Amino acid sequence: MNTGNLSEQELIRRDKLVELTSLGIDAYPAALYPVNTTAATIRENYKDGVNNADFVDTCIAGRLMSRRDMGKASFASLQDSTGKLQIYIKRDEICPGEDKTLYDKVWKHLLDLGDIVGVRGNVFTTKTGEISIHAKEFTVLTKSLKPLPVVREKEGETFDAVTDPEFRYRQRYADLIVNPQVKEVFVRRTKMINAIRAFLNERGALEVDTPVLQSIPGGAAARPFITHHNALDVPFYLRIANELYLKRLIVGGFDWVYEFSRNFRNEGMDRTHNPEFTVLEFYVAYKDYLWMMETTEQLLERAALATNGSTTVEADGKTIDFKAPYRRISMYDAIKEYTGIDISGMDEAALREVCQRLQIHVDASMGKGKLIDELFSSKCEEHFIQPTFIIDYPVEMSPLTKKHRSKPGLVERFELIVNGKEIANAYSELNDPIDQRERFEAQLQLMARGDDEAMFIDHDFLRSLEYGMPPTAGIGFGIDRIVMLMTGQPSIQDVLFFPQMRPEKIGDPAEAPGENA
Repeated sequence: MNTGNLSEQELIRRDKLVELTSLGIDAYPAALYPVNTTAATIRENYKDGVNNADFVDTCIAGRLMSRRDMGKASFASLQDSTGKLQIYIKRDEICPGEDKTLYDKVWKHLLDLGDIVGVRGNVFTTKTGEISIHAKEFTVLTKSLKPLPVVREKEGETFDAVTDPEFRYRQRYADLIVNPQVKEVFVRRTKMINAIRAFLNERGALEVDTPVLQSIPGGAAARPFITHHNALDVPFYLRIANELYLKRLIVGGFDWVYEFSRNFRNEGMDRTHNPEFTVLEFYVAYKDYLWMMETTEQLLERAALATNGSTTVEADGKTIDFKAPYRRISMYDAIKEYTGIDISGMDEAALREVCQRLQIHVDASMGKGKLIDELFSSKCEEHFIQPTFIIDYPVEMSPLTKKHRSKPGLVERFELIVNGKEIANAYSELNDPIDQRERFEAQLQLMARGDDEAMFIDHDFLRSLEYGMPPTAGIGFGIDRIVMLMTGQPSIQDVLFFPQMRPEKIGDPAEAPGENA
């Protein structure tokens, strides 16, 4: 292989691999290694002088993270999926015969930090009170050919932690190894999703799957990714939302369906937007948006408790409480509260003039709905820190929403804003097929004006509505943003294992910011 781009440390490690092989040691063995415990299990359950007998034949495996050579004995830190544990190795116990190669050569010189080894021995407590494994044997399980980034620790505190985002996001696998707290974020993410899934299942909801490849990108106002289906010789789109398919299932006779959906939008990237993201959507027959607000409060309160053991979370230096109930304020009242302007009776020209007066950028493609959206986003959204339902939107902003039962010109819709960002969007769903067709046609007019986020007409969805969809409430949650809040992370990239990034140049990989020999 070509080794021209390898560092000196990488070349040394490859030489060590050759030496291991020459000694008859397979650095990548195929056989099962009989792990019977974890670092966390030992730390939590071992009681010196009480249950030593339960830990006389301990077998553990993990990655070498540090070593302290004392000549004929060594201490090392082994990290498995649950954390770190100290290992104590004596030369004469590992090599009881005349041949000391396994200790003097393999352990001391051919193994490096980052290598994965298995250790068998008994658990004990050192004179300094640290629970450790007294190794009777060790096995090389994986030779690491790339040095880990340097992370220094002393007395349990971490110094020089790896914080470079370019490295952390691009090489998440290394980030997880050297920054254990990162793993905890994703563990809590899974706990939150599991709690939400349990909440829905307990209430009789059915989890379903709907298409990712769609012939029409419907269900949201967004710019799609376009691909091509070779066998059919037609363009297809990665879904921007799963809404219209879930509504088809309500037409088909299901009362409550939900899906954790991977959606894709060909738009900008920033600390709250990634082109690929996770959404939860669910639709419930015979309910409305008022019922949905109460259900949303219950769901998020449960999710917060499951994730953090409390309804309060810390985000951007602010304490946010997901305990129900949440404040409710109409879209028009919110704009009036933070701009002093009542826009409820304004037409498109008047709204455009207001935006210009408030120095909000607008262009000719924007219709009335987009102008109102820009007003709210620019002047109001950031002020809603505690969970707040923004309710009763103008009809022009909501082409899939049922008209308000008592307020002409408005629809029965809410968005949930937390810490200045939308995390949920819900409607009393529009089920009048004639009204829905007219709204789709209005979207086509916006598309003709240059709005590349206007909705396409989905004729099959309209056909399904003509069979009759019962009164339905629906909602979509931005799961990644909720995880950010629940775990106190400042960026969406910190709650995605592998956030989207610009491809690396060939031969110019993102290297670790400092490496361990």
